[in-house]
Amino acid sequence: MKRSAAEIVREYGPYAGVEAVHGVTYDGSLMWFASGDRLNAVDPADGNITRSIDVAAHAGTAFDGRHLFQIAEDRIQKIDAVTGKVLATIPAPGGGGDSGLAWAEGSLWVGQYRERKIHQVDPQTGKILRTIESKRFVTGVTWVDGELWHGTWEGEDSDIRRIDPETGKVLEQLDLPAGTMVSGLESDGGDRFFCGGGDRGNVRAVRRPKRG
Repeated sequence: MKRSAAEIVREYGPYAGVEAVHGVTYDGSLMWFASGDRLNAVDPADGNITRSIDVAAHAGTAFDGRHLFQIAEDRIQKIDAVTGKVLATIPAPGGGGDSGLAWAEGSLWVGQYRERKIHQVDPQTGKILRTIESKRFVTGVTWVDGELWHGTWEGEDSDIRRIDPETGKVLEQLDLPAGTMVSGLESDGGDRFFCGGGDRGNVRAVRRPKRG
């Protein structure tokens, strides 16, 4: 396993009125984060919130190219990213114990925090298609270039780890400074991960390791 210190390249926030950051996603131009009662869109260039959607937003957030998906307690909401309207809901696999959320290969990928699992879920029905076991509490989840990464947060320790999607084996680990938490996680498709900062009310950009 490759292990190194995470390189934090930028911090966004904390933001007024935001008590905690839960899910994080990226729509190709804006970074979105969930803050309990709304979804907030941030311009990564200047860090300013450009718009907000009033919607229950308690855990992970994802984007499929057209719609936002947002965990709200024991359900996952499909949201029109333009109008903010909730179009559909499906049951969340953890029944309220869900954490991270990602979109990849036509499926939703849902982290279960204390159960240390990641589920591949049918976005139409909520049916669990398969389950990956992790070694640590699972916070945010993201796929990038065929790699599955998830955030962890236990006690004062947090890291971002790449795992084998078949076996759950840890392949690479980026350790965050002690006391730095990872709540949500999303790749920008390039060289950055966006990491929710939990009750700090901020988001950090962490450099994604280069591939040979």
